[in-house]
Amino acid sequence: MKILFTGFEPFGGETVNPAWQAVSALPDEIAGAAIVRRELPTEFGRAGALLADILDAERPDAALLVGQAGGRAAVTVERVAINLRDARIPDNAGFRPEDEPVAPGGETAYFATVPVKALVRAITDAGVPAAVSDSAGTFVCNELFYTLLRLGRERYPALRGGFIHVPYSEAQLAGKPEGTPGLALSRMTAALAAAARALAREGR
Repeated sequence: MKILFTGFEPFGGETVNPAWQAVSALPDEIAGAAIVRRELPTEFGRAGALLADILDAERPDAALLVGQAGGRAAVTVERVAINLRDARIPDNAGFRPEDEPVAPGGETAYFATVPVKALVRAITDAGVPAAVSDSAGTFVCNELFYTLLRLGRERYPALRGGFIHVPYSEAQLAGKPEGTPGLALSRMTAALAAAARALAREGR
């Protein structure tokens, strides 16, 4: 079994992105599954195009995309991706779409094809706070998630796809308002590893 993990480069004025930091710390194998790790740009369009190339080259059995959702207190497993681009801030190429579809004429939404609640339970059992989320936002994270699920539907019907958001890392909290939640990077990596183990068990 092969599981693809992706994380994003820093964005929004941050110097690090804990999504990629946690992904890059994963081992090459978890519970017998080969782990492939790739960093993607925080750019509309370009991230999805690169993901398509990676899926074509690697042909993973499952893909878990990881992004940062600063302000959330738990690791959240996303249930749905919607066909909408609406950015509060520009992406890293300076593009700030408003009320645009990800895929003109495409499906309104796609549901994750990984077992969302089972991943949440696995992460919680690993001692990391986790929850189901019903909104991946309308920034690049959501677009990438939608693209993954659309590609799965159209080209890779056996591919299981999901998206996981992580909070700010503790290193990012300097200068943030008092009480802003954060999580140690080691715990984020433990959460992703727990999700991979759950997928590997299901794939046997």
